[in-house]
Amino acid sequence: MGMGGSLENIPIVIVEQSHGPVTNQTTTAIKNMSLYDVKEVTSDPDQAKEMVKSGAVKAAIILPPDYDNLESRQAPTVILYVDSSDHLATQAIAPATQTQFARISGEIGVQKMQIESRTGPITQNESSNALQSIMNAINFEIDKIYGDVKYMDFLVPGILATTIMFACMGGIGRSIAGERETGELARLFMTPTSIATVVGGKVISKLITETGRALILLIVAIVLFGVTIKGSMLLTFLLLILTVLCFVGFSIMISARAETQEDYMQMIMPFQMPMMFVSGIFYPIETMPWFFQKLAYVFPLTYANNALKAVMLKGTGITEIWSDLIILLAFTLIFFTLGVIRFNRDIG
Repeated sequence: MGMGGSLENIPIVIVEQSHGPVTNQTTTAIKNMSLYDVKEVTSDPDQAKEMVKSGAVKAAIILPPDYDNLESRQAPTVILYVDSSDHLATQAIAPATQTQFARISGEIGVQKMQIESRTGPITQNESSNALQSIMNAINFEIDKIYGDVKYMDFLVPGILATTIMFACMGGIGRSIAGERETGELARLFMTPTSIATVVGGKVISKLITETGRALILLIVAIVLFGVTIKGSMLLTFLLLILTVLCFVGFSIMISARAETQEDYMQMIMPFQMPMMFVSGIFYPIETMPWFFQKLAYVFPLTYANNALKAVMLKGTGITEIWSDLIILLAFTLIFFTLGVIRFNRDIG
């Protein structure tokens, strides 16, 4: 679902390094689970791991080469390679996958016991070993590629971006609409003051205020809740600045069509709430209904959240988030351009 309730359709990849009835049975069982959306079945573990690291899928279930060898006394090891930066997806995938393989392990153990019984009479010691093989027919390991990520660590990047969004959209845009409503904006433009001076002053003031507010929230999260930042603090700071600029520009653009503060508040409401809930702040975008998945990538908050999470949770550098940065910059330029055009109308 992704929008409340249990998660479903989490994208994963399956690695089959052997072929046989056990592998087929396992793959079919995984595909039949509503929790998973199997994007690909491959034989290359490295390819599957790269898909997880790139964000194409949330996890890889890696079946070993000896998975179909029922005559071996050595239990095969299945590895769940999971993107632990997505706390909610990990919390859903790990126990469900472990439970599924515990069931499959029991079925394989019974098959192994039947094979051993056909070789001749079973002694008490062999019976004990057979029972042990039923209990431990499969070893299951979880490989969290970004370590154990706490829920607070998962939330903080999105909360920072959302706080910036609400503060910017509720501040500078409402201020401009109020000044237009009272006639202060028109009187201001009757002075020798240039558009660049007016807009620049408002932007710089809001940039300093909201970036400072975001940094305070980040420091509080680190000190009080033990939140860790795996990536560059400088890059995190630059992302916060870009996010502030983007939503300041968005506010100026929206306020360009608002004659009063009330009009402005009514105009931003259809953007604020959907943006907060579909941008991957609380739920993985991939698990949402398809319409919300498409809608998410229309909003700049999605790209701000993705970039902040990549740096803070995964420790990635600027080369890995360049696409999010370019899109945020494009949004920012578009918003400011449309807003400044409206300022020209106010002068006229």
